[in-house]
Order: sequence, then structure tokens, then C-alpha cells
Amino acid sequence: MSGLKQELSLLQGVGLLSTSLLGTGVFAVPALAALVAGSDSLWAWPILLILVFPIAIAFAALGRHFPSAGGAAHFVGLAFGPRMAKVTAWLFLSVIPVGLPAALQIAVGFWQAAFGWGSNQLLLVEIATLVVIWLLGLRSAGSSANIQTLIALLVIALVVAIWLQGGITPAQIAWPAIHDISSTNMFHALAVMFWCFVGLEAFAHLATEFRNPERDFPRALLVGLTVAGAVYWGCTVAVLHFHAYSEDQAAAASLPGIVVQLFGEHALWVACIIGYLACFASVNIYTQSFARLVWSQAQQRPASPLAKLSAGQVPVNALNAVAVSCLSFTLLIHTLELPLDMLLVYANGIFVLIYLLCMLAGWRILQGRSRLMAIVGSLLCLLLLVIIGWESLYALGMFAVIWLVMPRKLPAVVRKQ
Repeated sequence: MSGLKQELSLLQGVGLLSTSLLGTGVFAVPALAALVAGSDSLWAWPILLILVFPIAIAFAALGRHFPSAGGAAHFVGLAFGPRMAKVTAWLFLSVIPVGLPAALQIAVGFWQAAFGWGSNQLLLVEIATLVVIWLLGLRSAGSSANIQTLIALLVIALVVAIWLQGGITPAQIAWPAIHDISSTNMFHALAVMFWCFVGLEAFAHLATEFRNPERDFPRALLVGLTVAGAVYWGCTVAVLHFHAYSEDQAAAASLPGIVVQLFGEHALWVACIIGYLACFASVNIYTQSFARLVWSQAQQRPASPLAKLSAGQVPVNALNAVAVSCLSFTLLIHTLELPLDMLLVYANGIFVLIYLLCMLAGWRILQGRSRLMAIVGSLLCLLLLVIIGWESLYALGMFAVIWLVMPRKLPAVVRKQ
């Protein structure tokens, strides 16, 4: 037993994962994909889903057979030993200085779009957002799941409303002929769009909190992935239909622009609120996942305050540590005025490297079809690192530094069936 409350249902799991995947990308990435690939991006989404499914199936199998709040670090530890587990854990935690502040910046950008607020006002919103996430984290994962399921429904409702009001029908969707698709455009679109499916590794930390993890965790992961892919494709159809993308327009302004065009200026705040909530959901699940990772790693030192659970079976001390760290780096980044794109680049490289480590772990400890999926996932992750190029050096550098400073002898990882 992990000690964490096991209360998540299948529906709550789908809500958690789908909002994690939609998160900061649902308003921006369809426009970016349309910009680099035009109507070819209509084919790119189903192709990307096919490519991501082997990785998702491997994650589902790992979570089903070895559920743990340690998530990716636990899987890697089972395959390659406790030292590699620690390295993976710290590699994931190294996202906190860049990834969480970047996601907060994207979230509060919708407040800027709605109210035209300046830098200092947006910083206050970032802090307030983090406080709300902290308060939500003091409750069990079920509370977050209920809220994020509602947010997922709001995002889906917005896309459906755009289709209905805009008169979009399947017959109007201009699918390019297969022989007319540009392989170069498709390659660039897939490279941009992959970041929509970063979130599987965070979801893995919640596997042990399902009522029936062996049955519901894999189902929630695969259904949530499909739901997110369908929403992204629906957004892309709308962006192409209204030609709501250009180099002179911010990508995140595409869907709000369509909403204003269809429903009037008064509807802008509705789109901005939904966009903010989608980003909030993504930051929330990562914050809760980081807290569970810190708690699971602290179990090797039971006397540590970070290893304690509250009366409600929540890792409050670990959550406090994550929240304070995020707040500190958010203030530092605001002071240094570091650009958002740089933060995202650093975070993305780490995520791909963690995916690769998990796929290699699955290659070693899974059996049958799941092992085959892990092998395919490993090859895909290697390809992504090549696509990222020099931008992956931050992740590789962090991995090397953590490996060098990590003690060589650590307690063995206990394998749970």
C-alpha cells in the first residue's frame, strides 16, 4: 500500500489526463500546426496519435503492473536500479525551475488578453494561481479530478459551440489528398504537435490512487489520450475553416478570435476563462505529481517531514516544498525577465528524455505486446531527441550532472506486482 487515498474513478482519470494533455496547448498548437503545415495538419493529428499510442500503451502497462506514486522514477528503478531511479526523479524535478513558471506565464496570458494587464498585475495572478493550486492540493486527488473533469467538459463544449455556430460540417472539411501531402510540412507539424502529448509521465504518479489501478489506470490513459487528440483535431478544423492563423498573430489568440467573430466581443472573456482554466488544470496535475514524487522519494528516510502524510492521506509537506520552489523560481524569472520560449525549450527536452528512460525501462521489465510497444516508443523518443537537436542539451546536461553527484550505493527498489 502506498498510503495515499485510493478514490479515483475511470471518469475522473479521463478528466485528469485529458486536461493535462490539453492544458497550455489547446489554444495555441492548432494555429501553430496550421501555420507550418496548412491543411496537411488535418492528417498530422491522427498520424501523431498513432505514433504516440505505443508510448501510451507502454505507460499504461507500467502503471498497471507497477503502480506507484514514484511514477517514471519507480519504473526506471525497477529496470535499472535505485541510482537510476534517483537520477530520473531529480531529472523530473528539474522541470520545476523552468516548466511550471512557463506554464503559469501562458495561463495568465489569457488575463492579459481579456483585461490588458501589465507585467506586475500578471505576476500577482501567477501567485494567486499557485496559491489556489496549493489549496486544492491539500485535499485528495479526487478533488482535483472533479474540477479537471469539469474543465475538460468546458473545453469540449467550446469546440462544439464553435463548430455549431460556425456551420462546420464534415462535408466542409478540406482533407488534402494523400499524394498532395508535403512530407516536409508533415515533419515540421509533428515536431510542433508532439508537445500536446507531454503529460503521460505526470499522470503515471497518480496510478496508485485509482480505486482499481490495474483496470482503470490503463483505460483512463488511453481514453484520455483519444479525447485530447479529438479536441485538438476539432480545434485545427476550426482554425483552418476560419483561417485564424498568421505569422503576425499570436497563436494563442486564434480560438479567442474565432469566438469573437462568431459570438461578438462580449464572448471574449468566456474564451479567455476557458483557456486559463485549461492551463490551470495542466499546472495543477504537474504540481500534484511533483508532490507525490517528492513524497515517494522521501520514503527511504521515514523520519523526514517530506515522507509524512496528512490526516487526509495527502503529502502536504512535499506539496509545500514544491509550491515554495515554484513560487521562488517564478519570482526569479519575473525579475530576470527570461523569455517564455527559452523556458519551454528547456522543459521539453527533459520530458522527452524521461519518456525515453521509461520506454527503455518498459523494454526491460514488460512482456509480450507491451514490451513491443515500449521498444517502438524508445525508437520514437530517440527520433524526437534528434529532432530537438541542440535544444536537448539542457536535459542531457542535467542528466549528466545528476548522475555524477548521485551516490553510487542506494537502497534497492522493491518491485510491486
